[in-house]
Amino acid sequence: MRFPTLPAVGVLSLCTAVAVTGCQAAAPEQASHSTAAITIATIPLGDDPTQANPIEAFADLLEAETGRTVEVTDVPDYLSVVEAIRGDHVDIGIMSGFPSALAVNTGEVDSLMAWAGSDAPVSTCVVLDGSPVQQLEDLRGKTVAFADQASSSGYFMPVYMLHEAGLKKGEDYEAIFAGGHDGSFAALKQGQVDAACTAVMLTELGSPMFPFSEGEWRGIGKSPAMDVMGSVLSRQSLDTETRQLLQEALPKVFSEKNAEALGALGKGFIGLDEIMDPEPAIFDSFAEIAAVADVKLEDLG
Repeated sequence: MRFPTLPAVGVLSLCTAVAVTGCQAAAPEQASHSTAAITIATIPLGDDPTQANPIEAFADLLEAETGRTVEVTDVPDYLSVVEAIRGDHVDIGIMSGFPSALAVNTGEVDSLMAWAGSDAPVSTCVVLDGSPVQQLEDLRGKTVAFADQASSSGYFMPVYMLHEAGLKKGEDYEAIFAGGHDGSFAALKQGQVDAACTAVMLTELGSPMFPFSEGEWRGIGKSPAMDVMGSVLSRQSLDTETRQLLQEALPKVFSEKNAEALGALGKGFIGLDEIMDPEPAIFDSFAEIAAVADVKLEDLG
């Protein structure tokens, strides 16, 4: 079952908004553990009605592996996913490295499973093919679109990449938040920004996740890899039975046989080493990169 997309609510009002959708069914007293639905908060992934939604595919696959109903609720951004889990309104959320680090650092959200990093670069900055920008240094004095202020590939890693190229956010270039990767691409397409920084893997997926055809765009620069690509976050009140069920099912869902169905959701994780019940220390390496973006991991504590 999929609930409708929530409006763009603030963190403080999220609890009320999620409760209205019925997400509170995740609370242990609502149903026995063996029959309760598994509830997930997520940001929308793709709006093209002609394409299969990877979140829908994930829900179907998780239902098949667990034998439990899976209910998905869209929230506006990454931090709203964290707050939905932190407030016990949903069971889990799937996050990339930085929002996972922020969530775990609160001490009120667990990482059920993490995916270790790879050697592949995470981010690049996309420009239109006719742009005079040839290298990262050429973005000095330009306007750059970022996806979300808690996005690993759409903010933290490209800001760090630009910093390493000698460009400081707010001084050497103007940064705008477009509300998501698709918003960044739209801003670039419409000429509102000079570059859109995004995930390398999105540029590889093509339409509808990446709306530019070959010859219409160029990638400028590549960021370093991340030590942790992402994790499945869970509420700390999650019962042991459901926790174990998810830890058995999730590696089966995120397997090569499901790569096509999961699309963008699976591309960044499938094939990476899985770490069950990771220690919070695995996220320590994110602190230095976050500081470049003027974010301290303790800000959510």
